[in-house]
Amino acid sequence: MNKNIISLENIAVSFDGEKILNDINLDIKDKEFVTFLGPSGCGKTTTLRIIGGFLKPDSGIVRFDGKEINNIPPYKRNVNTVFQRYALFPHLNVYDNIAFGLKIKKFSDKEIQKRVGAMLELVNLKGFEKRSIDRLSGGQQQRVAIARALVNEPKVLLLDEPLGALDLKLRKDMQTELKKIQKEVGITFIFVTHDQEEALSMSDTIVVLNDGVIQQIGTPMDIYNEPQNRFVAEFIGESNIIEGNMIKDCLVNFDGIDWECVDKGFKDNEDIEVVLRPEDMDVVEPEAGKVSGTIISKVFMGVHYEYLVETKNRDYKVHTTENYEIGKKVGLTIDPFDIQVMHKMEN
Repeated sequence: MNKNIISLENIAVSFDGEKILNDINLDIKDKEFVTFLGPSGCGKTTTLRIIGGFLKPDSGIVRFDGKEINNIPPYKRNVNTVFQRYALFPHLNVYDNIAFGLKIKKFSDKEIQKRVGAMLELVNLKGFEKRSIDRLSGGQQQRVAIARALVNEPKVLLLDEPLGALDLKLRKDMQTELKKIQKEVGITFIFVTHDQEEALSMSDTIVVLNDGVIQQIGTPMDIYNEPQNRFVAEFIGESNIIEGNMIKDCLVNFDGIDWECVDKGFKDNEDIEVVLRPEDMDVVEPEAGKVSGTIISKVFMGVHYEYLVETKNRDYKVHTTENYEIGKKVGLTIDPFDIQVMHKMEN
């Protein structure tokens, strides 16, 4: 098990009297790809800036390798940052941009050459050494920014929405590229995004934030399949969220029907919320379903169709690759494993 490389203990930050981070506690492991995910203004970039040393918390402790680093400036932390706008030097070519930090630290020309060469290889820019920055594409500029950050051999790389400016195809390519680079260099990457798909495809661990509070920490699979509250369920993927009642362990009631599930540890007859992912609902003949209704809307989404099925109690969103006509009567079934029960959020 990898050790904790960064620990945040009871971190709080306010700007102009408004709480931006509210008692954040988080451990980040060595060599892990961690993503801070949440809507704009949720506190993810603020958390990143605190780790980088660009911002001091009002209270709480930041630890690096077990040692408190609250008062250590950014340039003395074993951390480097890639910003959304890359912050490359336009008057320097690719080689000199990457070598910049090493020259400041007075490394020998031979060592600089060796390290820059290894970085160009890593980010797939061999042969671009003399190219000027304004003659690079957005994706290439991004690779230079990553190489410049990694050439100093930090233990942690902070990435603040670095793919935000790229078009969709390039963004997808860079997601794969970044994950590959992280595995090759074997250091901790902490990545900030508001894009749920990006977080799910790249991360070992996702930290979901909202209103300056951590909502859930887990693997992409945990976050998607076992959301802990309504915010996480609605923010990650699409969901049918329904109020119901936990009759007892492994038996839940919603829409007036008792359903078997696999959730335990709730009080008997506790008011709860149920999450049903659209792709987990099976369309069957009306008489074979536990609930039946009529298809009232159909949208082709590329890989699947998205249907709205109108039932007595509500309209269910359903995803399937099967092609049905609007107006068709259908039944719906749900496997007990696909019914996710959550405690109700307090208002």
